[in-house]
Amino acid sequence: MKEENFKELVESIEEFKAIEKGELKPSKVFYVNEPNAFTIRRKLRLTQEDFATLLGVSLSTVRDWELGKRKPKGAAKLLLRIAQKSPSTLFEALE
Repeated sequence: MKEENFKELVESIEEFKAIEKGELKPSKVFYVNEPNAFTIRRKLRLTQEDFATLLGVSLSTVRDWELGKRKPKGAAKLLLRIAQKSPSTLFEALE
C-alpha cells in the first residue's frame, strides 16, 4: 500500500473513532427506509400466502416481517423494494 493511501486510511479511522465518541459530527448521514411488507402486500392486494409464494419465502417469514419479529434481508429486501416502487416490474420478471 502506498504511504499516501495508508495515511488517508489512518486519518479515516481516527475520524471514525471521534464520531463514535461524539467528539465530531459525521459529514454525511444516510437514512434508509426499510420496506414495509404489510403495506406492500396490501397495495398488491395479495394474501400473505400468495405474497410469500411471489417472493419465494415461507408464509411464516411474511408473518414475522409483518409482525416486526424479523426484518427482510438480502434478495428478499430487494424484491420488496421492487414491489414497492414498480410492482409491474416484479410481476413481469416472474412470468
